[in-house]
Amino acid sequence: MKKYASTLINIFCSTRFVCVFCLLASFQLSACAPMVLGGVALAGKAVIDRRTAGIQIEDEAIELRSASGLRNILSKNTNVRVHSYNRMVLLTGEVGNESEKALVERFVKSQDNVKSVVNDLSIGPVSSLTQRAKDSVINGQIRSLLIQAKDVHSSAVYIVVERGIVYLMGRLTEQEAKRVTDLVSTSQVSGLEKVVRVFELLSEEDLRRLSAPAKR
Repeated sequence: MKKYASTLINIFCSTRFVCVFCLLASFQLSACAPMVLGGVALAGKAVIDRRTAGIQIEDEAIELRSASGLRNILSKNTNVRVHSYNRMVLLTGEVGNESEKALVERFVKSQDNVKSVVNDLSIGPVSSLTQRAKDSVINGQIRSLLIQAKDVHSSAVYIVVERGIVYLMGRLTEQEAKRVTDLVSTSQVSGLEKVVRVFELLSEEDLRRLSAPAKR
């Protein structure tokens, strides 16, 4: 029995050592190596989400609750995507008719913490897997484009692509929003149909307040 207990203790200690070692190794890597996003290394470029941690959790909850509820009230031949950023919701995808489009909007607006809804659902057949794959490629190319732009805070921009339409979300000043929109609109990304702004505009004072270090 003592031998068995000793073996268990050794296993526990070895496992704990491995976990601590991995944690330290990951810390060393994160401290020394540049961050890689979208295939582009970011050395010293701040990656900042302009939402609080609490709002980010609320956004995820809005998306999950909405998606779950819509599955129960819509027909199978629909493809509705719910995107929430700072409690501003964008609806994209396809539904069968105007009645379903209105139903989706009413349902999402009824969810807790939703501030506003932009309904850009299309009426028609569900997009093909090929189209969705193309949309994913476009999304990646736009993300890389923003990351490479030295005067753009790419982490403050949330990108949605549906049927070649690029929706730009995030909390930006008017100057930042114009720069991002112009950059994407004039890009040579294949398959890009148009660019739609869904930004929450900030004043320069708002931006300074968000950028100020937290007081301890």
